[in-house]
Amino acid sequence: MVKKTLDKDLGRIETLESQATVAGKSLKPLALALLFLLIVWALATSVTTSGEHSTLIIIAAIIGGYMALNIGANDVANNVGPAVGSRALTMFGALVIAAIFEAAGAILAGGDVINTIQKGIIDPAAVHDSEIFIWTMMSALFAAALWVNVATWASAPVSTTHAVVGGVMGAGIAAAGLGVVNWLTVSSIAASWVISPVLGGGIAAILLAFIKYKVIYQTDKVAAARRWVPLLVALMAGVFAAYLIMKGLSKIWRPDVLTVLIVSVLFFVGTFAIVRPIINRASVGMENRNKSVRALFTIPLIFSAALLSFAHGANDVANAIGPLAAIVGVSASGTVNTSVGIPLWVMLIGAAGISAGLFLFGPKLIRTVGEQITKMNPMRAYCVALAAGITVLLASALGLPVSSTHIAIGAIFGVGFFREWDTERRARIFRESQREQKINPDSNLPVDQIADTSNNKRKKLVRRSQLMTIVAAWVITVPCSALIAAAIFWMTQLIAD
Repeated sequence: MVKKTLDKDLGRIETLESQATVAGKSLKPLALALLFLLIVWALATSVTTSGEHSTLIIIAAIIGGYMALNIGANDVANNVGPAVGSRALTMFGALVIAAIFEAAGAILAGGDVINTIQKGIIDPAAVHDSEIFIWTMMSALFAAALWVNVATWASAPVSTTHAVVGGVMGAGIAAAGLGVVNWLTVSSIAASWVISPVLGGGIAAILLAFIKYKVIYQTDKVAAARRWVPLLVALMAGVFAAYLIMKGLSKIWRPDVLTVLIVSVLFFVGTFAIVRPIINRASVGMENRNKSVRALFTIPLIFSAALLSFAHGANDVANAIGPLAAIVGVSASGTVNTSVGIPLWVMLIGAAGISAGLFLFGPKLIRTVGEQITKMNPMRAYCVALAAGITVLLASALGLPVSSTHIAIGAIFGVGFFREWDTERRARIFRESQREQKINPDSNLPVDQIADTSNNKRKKLVRRSQLMTIVAAWVITVPCSALIAAAIFWMTQLIAD
């Protein structure tokens, strides 16, 4: 009896210890995030001179750091998730690459000037009082950060740009009424909810179909890979050269269309000349298997993850520091300007926050994007990455407003749904051939060895629950951010009064 009681007590202690260990591990990222925000507070305090709005600037800097953490936790998963899911990159390798290139993109190409009224959502003339404008931007930034945090907790990759747009719209309406909003711009953003994922999914599906029919379904897969893989890798190089110029370096270099085309063609030709002999050497003695061919896409995937992260850091750092830069500018000038310069310390908060958020909270969304929507391999992840680059370039050329987050997720769903359709198509062909063998007396297969697959259900290769969660989060991002921002603005005004 004593022994049994002692064993039970020891078992309870072990359970408590294990639970405490798990709880400690879950609290560690939160503690480090809090430490980062304390560093932001110290930095903002040291660089902010005493003035009328100095306290508000410090509070806004902390909120900007909080938003940057959430961007790193949520948005960056789209760039590296497919590569991790395909095992082209380990989780740690993806975190290191993304953190370095996100920060580099933010600092080197984040731009010197930013529109203070994000995407022209509200009319700055309608919010003429500088203090009201500061509270408007602060409410918008805090609301966007809260919403992205909730979405990350729900494992839903959302557009941080849309969150900021919703926040600015809601806070602007609360400050100056419905007339302050540019509804044409808002409607174009709403249209991007459909345009972005459909374009990304369609292009990714077309790319995957091309690779399957030209390489995977060929009798001699190795010979087909020698012919097509160098061209596909060169195509990715050309597309990403244009993508990097137009999205990653747009703040510091704006060449004309002809220059972009020439640079892209040069990258295409140069990459093809380099990659072709490498693929030929790698394919010597290669087994005539799908797995062998897929491995050839691994290196391009790593480069694509780095370039996508650089471009993302250059563009989406504005979602964290744009409103903060606006607050700093308005505080310094005392007037509501349409554009302001970004101080280096503000840019550093955005760059460091994105990288810190990625390391501390990014793995959850990376696993969702890379593993929990549909199964990835290097070939499918290549299609997702290339589709993202092509879609952004097409949308930019056509003047269509699109979300890079929606494009990447749409591309993943496009790959998954194409796999479902193609698997069902091939299964149907197989069933028809079986029926012919049953009827054909010359068939070499005994009738009892031919399975009856007429009642087989369609194989699901895309997780529908993830689809519904993500789509729902997309649809409500702008209105939820707007409502939260309006509520925060009204509360701040009540407290101030």
